[in-house]
Order: sequence, then C-alpha cells, then structure tokens
Amino acid sequence: MKVGDVRALSTEELHGELDRLRRHLFELRSQAVTEKLEDPSQLGKTKRDIARILTVLRERGEQDIEQKQYHMEAIASRKKGG
Repeated sequence: MKVGDVRALSTEELHGELDRLRRHLFELRSQAVTEKLEDPSQLGKTKRDIARILTVLRERGEQDIEQKQYHMEAIASRKKGG
C-alpha cells in the first residue's frame, strides 16, 4: 500500500484498515512461530503499512488512535456475538 493510497482513504476507512492490518500481523507472527510462514518479508511490509496509516492519521490531527481502535474492536465483537 502506497502513501497516496492511504491518503485517499477517509479517516474511518483508515481505522478499519489499521485494524485489519494489525490482525493480519498477528496471524503472520503466529505463522512465523509455527514455521508455516512462506514469505517472511510480509512481516516487514505489514509493519510498514501500519506505520504509514498511523502517520497519516497523526498528520490529520487524530488523537487517541489506540483508544479508538479498542472501541472499534469492542463494537465489532458485540456485532459478532449478538
């Protein structure tokens, strides 16, 4: 994902993409531990994409990014469970 692509997304879309990428990074780390990761460079690429999104969010003046992420996760878990 390029910076231009990231900047084109709305703030809500960026938060959703950030959540998706963090989950993907967790899955990649799990695969790396169990030695099932086929492309180790995916770890670095995913980390860089997360950093790009965080940078754009901070440029837009977003505050409490982590707290918003936890709030979105709670809403998503309620939708899945309920």
